[in-house]
Amino acid sequence: MTGRFDRLSLHTLTPEDKAVGVAVGAVLAGAVGLAIFNPLTDDRAVAETSAQAAAVAEKGGVSHGSARSDKAQAGTLSAAEARAQGFKVPPRAVKPTEVIKLAEKQVGISEGKGGMTKFHKWYVSTPHAAATAERDGGFPVKDYKGAQWCNMFVSWLGAQTGVKNMGWDAYTVQHATWFKKTDRWGKKPKPGAVVFFDWKNGSRGDIGDIDHVGLVVKENKNGTVSTIEGNTDNAVQKKTRDKSEIVGYGYPDYAS
Repeated sequence: MTGRFDRLSLHTLTPEDKAVGVAVGAVLAGAVGLAIFNPLTDDRAVAETSAQAAAVAEKGGVSHGSARSDKAQAGTLSAAEARAQGFKVPPRAVKPTEVIKLAEKQVGISEGKGGMTKFHKWYVSTPHAAATAERDGGFPVKDYKGAQWCNMFVSWLGAQTGVKNMGWDAYTVQHATWFKKTDRWGKKPKPGAVVFFDWKNGSRGDIGDIDHVGLVVKENKNGTVSTIEGNTDNAVQKKTRDKSEIVGYGYPDYAS
């Protein structure tokens, strides 16, 4: 599925993913009113979306970036507050196996009409969507519908299980940056970690070059990592990825 959040060029993609336009991180200017700029430093926004984000923050919702409210990060949300933010259950102690099992149940789910999935529908329904839309240039939340969704899939897994500090985002570069800023970033492929890819530079790439994201199932003994990823051939799929393609990993606060 191609979408509004493709890179300017698809030449950086692997052959298996070129034809389907796997989510590639950088944001296009144009149709959705986004500007080409460094997404890590520029907070330009449209006034009306800024007002939306401010209203969300005032209600104890999300702020710029991938983190939710302090209460969500601390795991002290009530059930009603959690649902209002987009969680199925309040943040809690969750083992990686629970998230992996949920991801496995999604394998085979593919895009419907207009490139839509249940992951799009969930993300757009959350107050966090308004904040990320404002942060990334000030475009209507509805423009997430049918857009690249690998990161929405990963975020949905965290919201459904209540994992603490998994982060929610629709943009891989911002999500990875949040993990690094909160000291949850590294190079070890732990089960349940969020894995970020750069098809051109691989492990030599920087966070700003990230193209795609998935969930680690396990590290193999042959230099590969087993993953589950959304928006791969327009579906959720199990994949085996070479470590040389991986920029790094984000680590949610899992129960031991």
